[in-house]
Amino acid sequence: MKYFYKSVALIIVFATFFLVSCNQQQEQNSVTPPASHPSQNSIGLTTGDPVVQQAMDVQNRYTSSWMQNNNVVGTAVTYTDDGRIAIILYLENAPPEKGNVVNSVVPSVVEGVPVVTEVTGKFLPMSAPSTHQTKQVPPIQLGTSGGWRYDLANGYCCSGTLGSLIKKGTTQYILSNYHVFWGDIVSGGNKRVATAGDPVIQPGMVDISCNANNAQNVATLTGSGSLPKANVDAGYAQIISGMVRTDGYILDIGTISSTTRPATIGMAVKKSGRTTGLTRSSITGLNATIMVQYENECAGGAAFTKTFTGQIIVKNNGSSFLNSGDSGSLMVEDAAANARAVGLLFAGSSTTAVANPINDVLTWAGATMVGK
Repeated sequence: MKYFYKSVALIIVFATFFLVSCNQQQEQNSVTPPASHPSQNSIGLTTGDPVVQQAMDVQNRYTSSWMQNNNVVGTAVTYTDDGRIAIILYLENAPPEKGNVVNSVVPSVVEGVPVVTEVTGKFLPMSAPSTHQTKQVPPIQLGTSGGWRYDLANGYCCSGTLGSLIKKGTTQYILSNYHVFWGDIVSGGNKRVATAGDPVIQPGMVDISCNANNAQNVATLTGSGSLPKANVDAGYAQIISGMVRTDGYILDIGTISSTTRPATIGMAVKKSGRTTGLTRSSITGLNATIMVQYENECAGGAAFTKTFTGQIIVKNNGSSFLNSGDSGSLMVEDAAANARAVGLLFAGSSTTAVANPINDVLTWAGATMVGK
């Protein structure tokens, strides 16, 4: 989610599924899967485990038909309270009667796999004074407020999180979300669109009273954003020499590993972001299919709705893990040192957060992580 800021007042609006890349001064929601705890049998299961693959096969066969129901906004593979692998349907609204949606859309068991539901609301992109929001002395640390220098339109300004460092060859780039760096696609409220070569600033517009002159240029937009074609919400910007630490250091996390780790059900994770700082949670769903609504500029109109597949679902009760303005944060394993990257956070609701698998992001960018 982006974070929107209006000059006359701070307005926080939660939008259901853009958590990790942008901070707007009208905040959007974060999303989390069920609050149940995994059993010992479910912890450590990856998409490569036969029991998970079996559930994914069933999920993939039925997801298209389930999502024809306007109240179903996504699906994933999760676990039940007693540790069984299950398929979860994410609902925009609570059914009129308990169990009504499951009974009318799909049985409680499909091909031997349990089916459960959770009300998350819609999934929207997510774009507070602390060290994560204040102007840093260069070279800056990542996990901090930032964004496109001209992210100002319709009486609001927007920003997100400068999440981590990646590299192509010896050239280093800041990694964040498409909707943080490239979300302005119409010459509307600010008479311009995001273009390669545009500056990326720290802090973001939301934290400097919508006046870019109060920020510092730390990178320049490179290439193009991932959406709407790719299956990841990602964008990157080449660092300006001397303005960004070159060792991959992230606020409150430290220098991460240059290697990555695949997501597993029950995995403990953490992230460092503009709005909520350092937070911890656990992965509750794999292979998620979700629909996310994107705007065409800061506080703008509808641009497109993107259906993502193969995503990671993370518990986010009360937006405690991911909130508006945290978009672009890197999700890593909850290790004491040299944590490995797991996913790129980009969307959510007040119960659930969503991340692109980091290896999918790196493949799209043709890059590797910067770290030890």
